[in-house]
Amino acid sequence: MAETSVNIVIDKLVPLLREEGNLLRGIHDDVTSIKDLLECMKSFLKDADAKAERANRSSGVKTWVKKTREMTADIEDVIDEYLHHVARRRNKRGFIGFLHKTSHFLGGLFARHKIASEIQLIKKRVLQIQHTSEQYGFNSTEQTSFSSSRIDDMLFDPRMASLYTEEAELVGIQTLRDKLIDWSIGGEVASRRSVSSLVGMGGLGKTTLAKKVFDNPRFTEWFDWRAWIRVSQSYKNEDILRNMIAKFHRVRKESVPEGIETMDLNLLIDTLREYLKEKRYAIVLDDVWSTNLWQCVKLALPDNNNGSRIIITTRHSEVATSCREAIPDQVYNLKPLSQYESWELFCKKTFRYTEGYYPPELEQFATTIVSRCGGLPLAIVAISGLLQTKGGDVSQWRKLRDSLSSELESNPHLTDITKILSFSYYDLPYQLRPCFLYFGTYPENRTIKCSKLIRQWIAEGFIKEQRRKTLEDVAEEYLTELIQRSLVQVSLADDFSGKLRECQVHDVMREAVILLRTEDMSFSQFLEEDSSFNENCRHLSVYSNAYNSFGSIKNSRAHSLCFFNDIGDSQNPLTTCSNLCKRFKLLRVLDFEDSLLDNLPEEVGYMYHLKYLSLRNTRVKILPKSMRKLVNLETLDLKHSLVHQIPIEINKLPKLRSLLAYTEDKNREFCLTRRRGVVIQYGIEGWVHLQKLYAVEATDSLVKEVGNLKQLRRFGIRKLTNKQGKDLCVSIGNMRHLKSLEVVAINGDETLDLQHISSPPQCLQILTLMGRLEKLPDWIAELCLLTRLDLYWSGLAGDHDPLKVLQGLPNLMRLFIREAFSCDELHFEGGFPKLKWLRLMQLKGLKLMTMHNGALPLLDTLEIGSSPQLQQVPSGIRHLKNLEYLSFIDMPSHFMDGIHVQETKHRVGPRVFFVNMKDDNEFTIVKVIDSAIFE
Repeated sequence: MAETSVNIVIDKLVPLLREEGNLLRGIHDDVTSIKDLLECMKSFLKDADAKAERANRSSGVKTWVKKTREMTADIEDVIDEYLHHVARRRNKRGFIGFLHKTSHFLGGLFARHKIASEIQLIKKRVLQIQHTSEQYGFNSTEQTSFSSSRIDDMLFDPRMASLYTEEAELVGIQTLRDKLIDWSIGGEVASRRSVSSLVGMGGLGKTTLAKKVFDNPRFTEWFDWRAWIRVSQSYKNEDILRNMIAKFHRVRKESVPEGIETMDLNLLIDTLREYLKEKRYAIVLDDVWSTNLWQCVKLALPDNNNGSRIIITTRHSEVATSCREAIPDQVYNLKPLSQYESWELFCKKTFRYTEGYYPPELEQFATTIVSRCGGLPLAIVAISGLLQTKGGDVSQWRKLRDSLSSELESNPHLTDITKILSFSYYDLPYQLRPCFLYFGTYPENRTIKCSKLIRQWIAEGFIKEQRRKTLEDVAEEYLTELIQRSLVQVSLADDFSGKLRECQVHDVMREAVILLRTEDMSFSQFLEEDSSFNENCRHLSVYSNAYNSFGSIKNSRAHSLCFFNDIGDSQNPLTTCSNLCKRFKLLRVLDFEDSLLDNLPEEVGYMYHLKYLSLRNTRVKILPKSMRKLVNLETLDLKHSLVHQIPIEINKLPKLRSLLAYTEDKNREFCLTRRRGVVIQYGIEGWVHLQKLYAVEATDSLVKEVGNLKQLRRFGIRKLTNKQGKDLCVSIGNMRHLKSLEVVAINGDETLDLQHISSPPQCLQILTLMGRLEKLPDWIAELCLLTRLDLYWSGLAGDHDPLKVLQGLPNLMRLFIREAFSCDELHFEGGFPKLKWLRLMQLKGLKLMTMHNGALPLLDTLEIGSSPQLQQVPSGIRHLKNLEYLSFIDMPSHFMDGIHVQETKHRVGPRVFFVNMKDDNEFTIVKVIDSAIFE
């Protein structure tokens, strides 16, 4: 990890030297020299990291790597402290600044001299560390794999145990095992060569499952030529093919051909093709890490229409996808065991009982331990092996339950878990490693908003700029890759666009992350009641029971400070934030979300490095004027806070990228006034980098000036008047990158004048319009990428049929209509090629609805509600072949009495829900029909 830490520092020094040259007066040349020295060190750092992983805990190599990490951390801190010092001196202006000028002059000289001296010392350390590398024989050209260097030195690879699991010990994989065996020896794809891939995080049982298929008698009798190939992270294509040739010959008890050790890649491919050209063969490629492997291996495996089969296990979904070359090829994403399956496996391994019996006195400890394993077979089996050594000693079971994290690090029975999981980490490119380790700053069992995580990554400096991509786009790609590598799990994604909403790491993986972080200077600390504080920790997470411990902190090098679990209480709100600037002067991320903070101290403005500030769901009402000094602030999150006004001092923050500010009163009836935006005083011309402005209250000047924010991706505006519509249209026409737009009228009677957008944003995917419309804006028909459209209170009527415009939108997947149409009849005659969800609410004049044959071909969810004059179920509803869910919400009694539904035992029609709504957040399901045919 020395390579990772040095790369991160270099990535920060380069733009620093370019953009902050004026601030680095007197030390610029020394900083440049340090950067150049670190660049030179990169050539042998990978080898150093590899050797450190092989070395004993007390070895000199590990010490060298540790010193390198500490040195890079010190470089960051010294430069940050210097910039903080310079910024504070520049902010002392006016009369007070004059009074303090003389007293601070000598202090300023002393600070500059002190920092310059520290830079010189660091420079000497860099030279010394670079020189010391020679005595360890680090090779600048050797590119040793992390995992291979570790595994080669291991006396025993812990993953081998999965190859020898007894049949009686299997839990949760029998069905898929049988399915794979049936696929292997027959089925619709019997003749062609076919591939099945097993994907999932380490420890889910992919290798165990593949081995049980490979060793099954039906499988071995069907395939006379078989080969099990363990790939791992360090492989050479030539070695894989040589191993394959040898395995095929040995299973047939044939002599391995002479000379294969000297064959080049082309000759090995030709040899295998010739040998297998008329044979039915089966191959398992276990633990594949690269998409390149299959591109080579498949050339050596002829598709001879003899029913050959390949099974691949991998932690990378991208690898599995790349191996799928035809529709019959399968990708199976393995999931954690269910709670029942976890308990069954635990009992089999711990108590050696097959019927789930366990000593009753151990139940409370066993259930907690099993729950913390999160359905991961690797963890369950390992912990079961440890518990067997404890017997029925209740105190020992209690100890393991209460200190599982420390046991994972120190107990030899459990260290295999972290070893196996860490293979995925060491396979990551260096730019993804800090992003992954950052998950360790969040508590266990915590789902994380992807947008929040991405903004924090950016604030921490983990995301590198790429041409023609925003930092947010790059960060989203990083997160996607972590998911594809089975290191991060998707908790919630948009059903239509597929956009990631929430994610998390498996609890056992999180424990491994925390252990990995302790080897790095950037490790995090969770501050709890009476816990001691480490001033060197980079990421501090504060729990509610650490109220007093947090207040006692005097000095911290933390880059992020996050509060969790509603810190503070109603009688004693969070007031321990005094002197934040002095105690946490290097902070980049400050997250008060969900805390009982009621006042943001004035001194927050002196946190020069602060890039992310969240006051979401706090009691803060007023932002201090000193925030104008946060020249590096990128994200200001005020959602669901009590802040209603942005002061003029904040309007010129030069690096602001995201301003999130709105409140929804969830206890009120859903109406226009429920959604309140934030008021911005004066101009916003300084926010040239702003990408999210959600949401603001309209003013005459703002609707004009917002068109200058040409980087906006998401924009929401509230309380718009009719006369402001034309100016807003001009501004929207300048937002070429806009993906999400929400416009809300000042009240339910106000007409939105939005007809005048001559060139609408072609990237727009989400559009919400709340207010009266004389007609549907013509430009909506040009939004080819629009996936979601919400129309509220539009009151559209007359000769213009809005459905004829909307049905032509090629990518529309969700359409919400609420009091938007004033008509007697609605006819869905065609179009809507991708619409999946249609909600029609409060269409008070609607009497008849018809679904014509061919319309809405992909619709799977239809919601109809609060339309008092609707006489019957939509005519032609039987034409909706893909309809799965149909809900009738607050419909009048005459409509309900007129419904004639034939219930069926088999799924031949949609599930039907009859719902009573209290408000938009509470409802009661009156009746459910699992499958229905409408007469």
